[in-house]
Amino acid sequence: MIRCEWLFRQLTMIDAVFFDLYGTLARFHPPTEVLQATACREFGMEVTPEGIIRGYAAADDFMARENARVPIFQREEPERKTFFAEYQRLILRGAGVSASTELARRVWERVSQIPKDLALFDDVLPALEELKRRRLVLGLISNINRNMEELTRRLDIGRYLDFWVTSQEVGANKPDPRIFEVALRKAHTWPSRALHVGDQYNSDVVGAYDVGIRPLLLDREGILPEPGICPKIRGLGEVLQYV
Repeated sequence: MIRCEWLFRQLTMIDAVFFDLYGTLARFHPPTEVLQATACREFGMEVTPEGIIRGYAAADDFMARENARVPIFQREEPERKTFFAEYQRLILRGAGVSASTELARRVWERVSQIPKDLALFDDVLPALEELKRRRLVLGLISNINRNMEELTRRLDIGRYLDFWVTSQEVGANKPDPRIFEVALRKAHTWPSRALHVGDQYNSDVVGAYDVGIRPLLLDREGILPEPGICPKIRGLGEVLQYV
């Protein structure tokens, strides 16, 4: 890993930084650990926050692989329901709970019904402010399907971002190269001069790496394996070391 970071630092200086949204800049409020614990309790299951975090790591990896095959948002309703039942089953398995597909489907439906919103991590605004002070182009690349104008304004990050690219706009989800290529065009830069920060290995690291963008894997909980092809960081303040 030391050699990887040394090589990383020797490359061309960058002029654009792209960020994933969920898990990188923002998370659910209440947190997913609370949402899951609340829903599970209604079905007689007790889970720990640590277990749910482990479960989401496995479930999100499954989502990235499935999105690469056929984007979830493009699938018919029955297939989406089947996907999210398996997604929830993996979350529960990570938390040490063995559940049938039908029970997992019911838990996911309950989780989806609990009111929640997105909120920024504490390190987001200081990092964005410093990167903007350094006159870097800042972009957002997300698989989210929401009104980004309203969302970025409400999260108070719109003033730092030069653009955003979503799967809804492009018609493809990360790690599809098209979504990263659109970001590069909007940033008016070359892949070798761009950095992408995200918390998912397949969606963010592999997706960016495959088009020549330098990735950083964000591992806030310290539970992800070393990516090998790029550095791993624990917080957004560390991004400043690579620009």
